Parts: sequence; C-alpha cells; structure tokens
Amino acid sequence: MSASKKGLDYGFTQNRELSWLQFNRRVLEEAADESVPLMERLKFISIFTSNLDEFFMVRVGSLFDLSLISPNEIDNKSGWTPVEQLEHIYEQIPALVERKDKLYAQVSRKLENAGVHDLDYEALRPEEKKYAVQYFKTQVKPILSPTIVDSHHPFPHLNSKALHIAALLQDKKGNTTLGLLPAPDALPRFIVLPDPEQNSLRFLRMENLLAQFAASLFGSYKVINAGTICVTRNADISYDEEKFEDADSDFRNRMSKLLKKRSHLSIVRLELHSGVSDDLLKLLKHRIQIGDHQIYRGKAPLAMKYVFDIEHALPAALAKPLRFAPYESRWPATLDESGSMVEQIRKWDRLLFFPFDTVDPFLSLLSEAANREDVVSIKITIYRLASSSKIAHILCRAAENGKEVTVLMELRARFDEANNISWSRLLEDAGCHVIYGVEDFKCHSKICLITLRSGDKLSYITQVGTGNYNEKTNTMYTDLSFMTADETIGADATLFFQNMLVGNLEGEYEQLLVAPEGIKRELLVQIDRQIAKGPDGYICIKANSMTEREVIDKLADASCAGVQIQMILRGICCLRPGIPGRTENVHVTSIVGRYLEHARIFCFGRGDDAELYIGSSDLMTRNLNRRVEIACPVRAPKLRQMLLSILNTELADNVKASSMQSDGSYYRKTGGPVRTDSQAYFMEHSYHVPDPEETAENATEQGGFFSKVKHFLGFE
Repeated sequence: MSASKKGLDYGFTQNRELSWLQFNRRVLEEAADESVPLMERLKFISIFTSNLDEFFMVRVGSLFDLSLISPNEIDNKSGWTPVEQLEHIYEQIPALVERKDKLYAQVSRKLENAGVHDLDYEALRPEEKKYAVQYFKTQVKPILSPTIVDSHHPFPHLNSKALHIAALLQDKKGNTTLGLLPAPDALPRFIVLPDPEQNSLRFLRMENLLAQFAASLFGSYKVINAGTICVTRNADISYDEEKFEDADSDFRNRMSKLLKKRSHLSIVRLELHSGVSDDLLKLLKHRIQIGDHQIYRGKAPLAMKYVFDIEHALPAALAKPLRFAPYESRWPATLDESGSMVEQIRKWDRLLFFPFDTVDPFLSLLSEAANREDVVSIKITIYRLASSSKIAHILCRAAENGKEVTVLMELRARFDEANNISWSRLLEDAGCHVIYGVEDFKCHSKICLITLRSGDKLSYITQVGTGNYNEKTNTMYTDLSFMTADETIGADATLFFQNMLVGNLEGEYEQLLVAPEGIKRELLVQIDRQIAKGPDGYICIKANSMTEREVIDKLADASCAGVQIQMILRGICCLRPGIPGRTENVHVTSIVGRYLEHARIFCFGRGDDAELYIGSSDLMTRNLNRRVEIACPVRAPKLRQMLLSILNTELADNVKASSMQSDGSYYRKTGGPVRTDSQAYFMEHSYHVPDPEETAENATEQGGFFSKVKHFLGFE
C-alpha cells in the first residue's frame, strides 16, 4: 500500500536520500576543519568522493530502477515518487561538488606549501619531464589500448568509475570523431618523481600523464581537445534473479554469475574534468545517452583512492605534521594477556570498545578455542572479512584440528560479494561447514558461539558485536564486542544457529533479540514502557541511521508523552526533531571524526532501571524487517556503567558533534564549560580498570574513575 493511502503525516519526517546527502556534507566539513592535519583533510575529501560514488551506484541506481518498475511508489517519509526523489537529489548534488572542488583547491595549496606537490605535466622540472617521458615509453605505453569510435570501432564498454581520457579527434579531411583511452588497472594511480633531497613529495597522477601523451596515441588523428571522464553505473543488482536462473545450482555459483551483470547495468552519472570542451561532451552524450542533470563537471580528481597511497609515499620527516598522530589500540588492563581468555570470560563478562581497545583479546579467544581439547564446536556469522583475515585462518585451523566449525557466510554483502565467495571456498576446503543464510534475508548479525564439553556437561562462550569480524575496520570503526559465559545467552545462540541451519526466522529466544521478528518488536515495547512514565521516561539510542517509519512514529508518540529522547545517529535520520506538538523532546546528534562511528547501543530508562542492549542492527527498514540481526542485553553493572558513560561522553561532544535542526539541517555543536572531543577522550582514557571484587584498592579506583567521568561531563 502506498504511503498516501496510509494517511501518513510527513510533517516531522524527511526523505532518506536527502538526509544521507546531509551526512556526506558533514564528512566534507572535516576537510574544512583547520584543526585536522592536511593529509587527513585530503582523505576526508576522498571519503566524501567514494561515499558519493556508492550513493549513485546504489541509491540513485535503485531509484532509477524503481522509477521504471513502480513509478507511482510513494516514499513513506516524504510522499515523493521515485522520479520526484531523483529530481531532489539532482538539485542537491551540484552545490556539493562545487564545495568539494573549492576545498580540494584550498587543501592542495596548503599541501604544496608543506612540500606535497600534485603536478600537471607542464609544471614538471626538466629532469622530471625526462623521467616522466621515459616512464611513459617503457612502463605505460606498451599496455595502453586507445580506441577510435567510428563505423568499424564500436563505442566500448565503460566500467563504472574507471578513468578514461576522452579525446575530440580530427582526421585529415577535417572530420571529427571520438577517441577513448582507458587507464588500465595494472597501472599505478600516480608516479613519484625523483627528489634527490628527499624533503618533499612530487608526484604526477596517471590520468595527467595519459592526457599529456594522448596526442601521440591516435595515429594520424589530431587531438583537438582531451580530458578525463568516468561513468557511474547502477550497482544495485537484484539478488532475486538467482531464484529464476539455474535454480538447482549452488547459491555461490549463482552469485558469481550475478556479479558479472553489475558491470553492465545502466549509467546513472557522467563525470568529466573541467577541461572537457562542449564539442567533446556533445559526442560523449550522443554515445552514452545521458541527461544533462546526470552530468557533473569538476576540477578535483574524479577518482581519489590514490590519496591513501600518497600518505605512504611521504618522506618520514614530512609525514608527521600532515597526519594524525599514530594511535595504537590498547590491551584492556582487566585482561591478562598471557592468561586463558575462556577462563577470564567465565569469571566476568567482558566488553571491548574498538578501536580504543585492540581486537587481540577476541583473536586470542578464537585461537585458544581452535586448540583447546574441550572445545567441540565454533559457530560464527560473517558479513565482511579483511582481505587477509586472521579470523578466517583461525577458523580453518580449528576445523583442521577436528573442531566442528560452522560459518554462516553472507555472500550478498554489497561490494564484498567476490571476497566472501573466495573466503567461503577456502573455509570449505579446510573442513568448515559453510552455509549462506536464509533466502530473501541478508544475515547481518555479529555472533560467535564457542561450545565446550566437560564430561557430560556443555558450556558456552558467546560473543555478540556491533561490527564485522574484520581486523582492518576494527582499527578504523568504533564498535563494541561483548563476550560472556552466560548459559542462557549461550543456549539462545545455540538455538539461533540451529534455526539458521533450517531457515527458521521465527525462533523464540530468552535473552537475545533476533530480527526480523524480535528486535523491532522489543524496541516498540521498550518505547511504550517509557511512554507510560511520561516526563520521567528516557530513551537514548546510538546507531548509524534511522529510517523505519513504525519506530519513527513511536518515538514521536513518546516525545508527545514528554519522554526525553536522545538520538546519536551518524548518518541518515528521517525523523526531524523540534517539531511543535510532535518531536519537541527529540534531540539528534551526529558525530563525524577520525574514526567511523559504528557502534549500536539502545538505552531505555535511567540509572539502575535502564535496559541496555548492544547489537548489529540500525533503525532502518532493511535491518529491522529484511535482515537477520542480533541484539543482546548487557546486565553486568560494570559494563552498564561503561555503556552509559560512552553515551554521555558522546552527548557532551562539542568538537566533532553536530546537532540536527527541525528543517533537517545540522549545525556544529560549540561552546560549553569543557571542550569535549569524544573520540579523543576515548583514546586517552580507558574504561578498563581492575575488577572491583579483586581488591578494595581497585574498587576505589574504579569508583573514582567513573566519578571523574561524570564530573568531567558535568553530570555531577
């Protein structure tokens, strides 16, 4: 049923796509922050660019499909059709691109002053030009494939985000045609120019090198104009297709075939460097068949992944002031690094806070389980793995050691499908039992179950997390990892994996909340309980995004009842706060900083009465209704204090936090008696102090620590 038929109130909600664009604007704000080191500012421009690329590939792509398949479908937060949503998106993008270009120019100038030079060919010194010419002749030209588009040479397929030099060519008769020169993946993104003194970094991006020598690559044709271009294709492949093709074949093989279709989906954007002439653009439009509203000119590089390689090429003396100071994640003081992780978790529940805590305790737990004689099985859900995953190798070793290892591998994790297919084969070859989840429902949950046997008694160690089992992102994303020997949670985890093995999504659990059935249901129950308290009610939720209309409406009802609601949402928020009569008691904060905020915490009530959960699910329709997600209660007093302190510290942030206004815009929080950068605070202060039960001295230390936190944040 369409939103209009449901009679929905759009007075306090907003479109998810426009809300996401606001988030990416906040990413760009980090590039404008003078307190951020210059290379890090350039990286934020790169992140903004890759974010926008994915937005076009996925969100714009899916709306494009929807506009053809179901043109009258109404968005239940804005009341717009797919075409209307696309129109609003296309209106917003040019200003963002212009802002990006200005910031790129500013940061580049400052980097030049600091000794980092991103050069055009004409700006090279004579000896550098000689080096570039030789490099082009020996390393580049032999693998190039320039193409002329005419009756004998059809227009080539353009891969999404692959850089090409487009050229307006003229033959000897004065006729014009189009030439294309792809930048092969085998080439580096830039070449570092020789610097005998090694006190600066001078480099030439590959597209600039190719553009310089394009005139020599098209034979007798004269190059009238040339410039860098790239297209963005719809990447929103339909996983439903694998139901109808080769229905009896292995799901992994069907996924591999389906991925090949992604590179041939519709073009949704054409980007071109500002030097591309109108005549050249006219030829491109004729071949690509794209509207003016889908074409974007820019002065900044069209692809910016090179930025993350540039920082590794910096001379050591140059790099230090241009980058964040190195940070090494710490081993929690409450855990004995040389002791048994299993026995320590049996003693007390443990909670790791990435990246401030290292992931090593979990790796140690998994490695210990792979070797312990009393461990009979390891079961784990995997959504994204590092390209060189320690976790996967430990699981292989466990299987080789005779443990029963079950891996629920989600092959449909967007843009990680190929990586997950490769790992699934490796795990299977090592003897792991690999399954692919439930049809129509991505498995996004983060849970690991270790089962041990002593005599005729089974016991469990269960880990539930908010982030992926990925050692790389564990150093870049803020996430939580809860480890417990609680028997009820272990029994729930056992039942969960049994249900996944038979495709049962309707299981009932004592402690764990499992979507698509359990999480939203419990969230609504918990919100109702706070509504019953009226002005004494309190809700604080930290997540990445919120789009689910039923949850939004229930939170608005809670606001009307006087419940104080604090939302810490990094990205999309379709609820607009501060609307009189609906959401005046809702406050929305977004934090964008050095690390990607990724943890999910759900708090209902205050103090000792608060119900606290962590989990894998955001408050999005896809997470709550169309994915397998897990949330877990946290009841150990020490860990509850830790979660509440994390929430309060982030709410007190007035450096990297922005507050959402009633019109959907954001302003950066400033002022207050104490300057609080929550991520910087977490880097400097550990929540892990020795267990209070061990010594009276340690009990005093812990009480003093949390008292200091409350005082620091102004809560005492």
